[in-house]
Amino acid sequence: MAERLSIAYSPCPNDTFVFHAWAHGLVPGADAPEVTFADIDVTNGLAERGELDVLKISYGALPWVLEQYALLPCGGALGRGCGPLVLTLPGVGSPADLAGKTVAVPSERSTAYLLFRLWAAKAVPGGFGEIVVLPFHEIMPAVRDGRVDAGLVIHEARFTYRQYGLHSLADMGEAWEQETGLPIPLGAIVARRSLGTERLRAIGDAIRASVRQAWADPAASREYVLAHAQEMDLDVAEQHIGLYVTEFTEDLGEEGYAAVRALLTRAAAEGLVPPLDPGALTFG
Repeated sequence: MAERLSIAYSPCPNDTFVFHAWAHGLVPGADAPEVTFADIDVTNGLAERGELDVLKISYGALPWVLEQYALLPCGGALGRGCGPLVLTLPGVGSPADLAGKTVAVPSERSTAYLLFRLWAAKAVPGGFGEIVVLPFHEIMPAVRDGRVDAGLVIHEARFTYRQYGLHSLADMGEAWEQETGLPIPLGAIVARRSLGTERLRAIGDAIRASVRQAWADPAASREYVLAHAQEMDLDVAEQHIGLYVTEFTEDLGEEGYAAVRALLTRAAAEGLVPPLDPGALTFG
């Protein structure tokens, strides 16, 4: 009998929605994995240290882990209209006003930060001051309270930032889509290459089946989603799921892979990530 797989993903509604069926042993022929909940900065670090079998990580962290981990073609977060936002207090007139300022980000290896760096190279010619890494749920309070000048936010912050009296200065996803025409690559699912091609394919099949079950019966995962949603109400959780669980979550497809390659190729050209080897995004 194969050893039980270990997996880490965030407590955010899109991840708990996607993995509910698999995590609860509801996917026929697939044993439930051992689940660890962790924010994206933590899972990026786990992957870089080679811990756990399957992880949800940032596409921005992918180039550093591809030697040990394979990108799976399902379970992740890519989409349109779902990019990270740069938030400030009202009164900041333009991105150029951020020159020399302090900006809070969820992780320096996050896709959000990579998109931010690509955008800022053109929009903030003066460059930033200090970059501060905070858990994503602490960023909006830090901007509101004046502890940082701006915050790069992800997830449900798209729906709730006005409650903190904040202003959206720029949408990183909008800038990306206008420039490339491609969906926004945010979160990737990776699994240890040492598991072997056959098992990697089986893991992908289990995740894809879990996604399809979640879509077929959304109510089945509701209790699990809300139990881990950090006091988020049902309406926001459902908006979150609708935005981040897309056709690319079921399968990256040609367009999804093109988006990932475009992001990492552009970032490598700017010296932000290591160059991507041909074929590194596939396995088997």
